[in-house]
Amino acid sequence: MDLNSKYPAISDLRSKARKRIPHFAWEYLDSATGDESTLHRNRSALDAVHFVPRGLRGEIVPELTTNFLGQTYSAPFGIAPVGMSGLMWPGAEKALASFASEAKIPYAMSTVATTTPEDVAPHLGDMGWFQMYPPRDEAIRNDMLKRVKNAGFTTLVVTIDVPAQSRRERQIRGGLVQPPRLTPRILAQVARCPEWALRTALNGKPRMKMIESYGKAAMESMGSLPSNNHVGYLLRTAPDHEYVKILRDNWDGPLIVKGVMCPDDAVPLEGLGIDAAWVSNHAGRQFAGSPGAIDMLPAVRAATNLPLIFDSGIEGGLDMLRALALGADFVMIGRAWHYALGAIGAQGPKHLYDMLVDDLTSNMIQIAATKLNELPNLIHKN
Repeated sequence: MDLNSKYPAISDLRSKARKRIPHFAWEYLDSATGDESTLHRNRSALDAVHFVPRGLRGEIVPELTTNFLGQTYSAPFGIAPVGMSGLMWPGAEKALASFASEAKIPYAMSTVATTTPEDVAPHLGDMGWFQMYPPRDEAIRNDMLKRVKNAGFTTLVVTIDVPAQSRRERQIRGGLVQPPRLTPRILAQVARCPEWALRTALNGKPRMKMIESYGKAAMESMGSLPSNNHVGYLLRTAPDHEYVKILRDNWDGPLIVKGVMCPDDAVPLEGLGIDAAWVSNHAGRQFAGSPGAIDMLPAVRAATNLPLIFDSGIEGGLDMLRALALGADFVMIGRAWHYALGAIGAQGPKHLYDMLVDDLTSNMIQIAATKLNELPNLIHKN
């Protein structure tokens, strides 16, 4: 099959994946919170960032290899953490980790993955990042850090933008609970997706295995909970500067703070020994009143000298160039990798990677950019 002819854009992968992933899992992946206005603002804000096409520069050969936090990556993007990846497509965490290792891009595994750090370890190579929802309990925190370090994760990402669960109304309407419960409604949705059902049967019921290892007693006492209010929320805390300092003291690799939208939040990070800040509004999943993440990127860039990562709303190579031009040093993308897996299975990640690289290259040639660090000077200022 000629994948490029059939799925030339992320929107094509999304459309196909929606037909192959059960509705309750699709709503978990694809939804935002409230009226989803932040999700839409992310898109419109990115669309408002322009470059001027330039000619008479001869043949342009863009260079995409990127050095970031002491590691060399084949491109300026990676795989962002997505909770319950294996719910969207069975075996997603291992598949994405394996691909990232081959492609030489980072793979960030979520605390609320459907597998454990130990199970993903053989697939990581040296591309593994671990995204931590900060545990309230000191013993759990220390054990989690030990486990991910022993599993071979090189970089720790602490998420700060989930101080409380969000409503995620679409997700609630979808009917998913944690741990998953097979109601007649859910079974009917599964029956319409036979390949997903078969693969799930082979992989086992998707559960938050790492969280369950710490919260088993609480889960047994409470039973199934809505997917926007699962037991993981009961174990985590809203971190402060002291909490971040404790992580710095107990983690000897790169440490990234994810969920920075306010420039004032970026200012103290250098003093805390953080290696990079991650500008993100959680792709619209946490707060419907947020500005577009790209709108805040220049102000965060002005507030700190730290390397910056960006996500939220990225739908292709042009969006990546927009973020890199406005101050990001690296870009992460989450949902699209799951669209790719859901649409075409094991071939999906490579097809998406090739698509993104081609899009980056084509657009850089249009604006006569040879190197990524030229982009800030090429942005069109109205």
